[in-house]
Amino acid sequence: MIRHAGLAALRLNGFWRGVLIEGPSGAGKSDLVLRALGEGFRLVADDRVLVWTSGGRPWGRAPDPLAGLMESRGLGVLPLPALPCAPIALAIRCEDSVEAVERHPADETLDLGGLAVPLRALWPFDPAAPAKLRRAMEHLGAAR
Repeated sequence: MIRHAGLAALRLNGFWRGVLIEGPSGAGKSDLVLRALGEGFRLVADDRVLVWTSGGRPWGRAPDPLAGLMESRGLGVLPLPALPCAPIALAIRCEDSVEAVERHPADETLDLGGLAVPLRALWPFDPAAPAKLRRAMEHLGAAR
């Protein structure tokens, strides 16, 4: 299945683990991924993510025509070194305001091919969003 999302990965405990970042066009998905690169993340896919399951885990990669490319509003589509694929350990839903994000969220999951992945909401334009993304991966995505 192809999802309208971005996918970035972080190396934790010796393994790459991906975070699927979903939201409508203009929600800030690519902006968040671009800023997360400064927190040690690597691009896997921008704008579209091909998702499949293997070995009891959901995986994602860029569709072939989009591999190694990232759109940056105001700059266009630029080449960027990318990982070929990553297991998806966490999902982020981009919200349109900081007020839409719960301070103490209930546990939510996203179904990816019959597998539940932890899901959290995040306002992608929060100056601390890349650091929050890293902390979420360390705490929610590390065990996956």
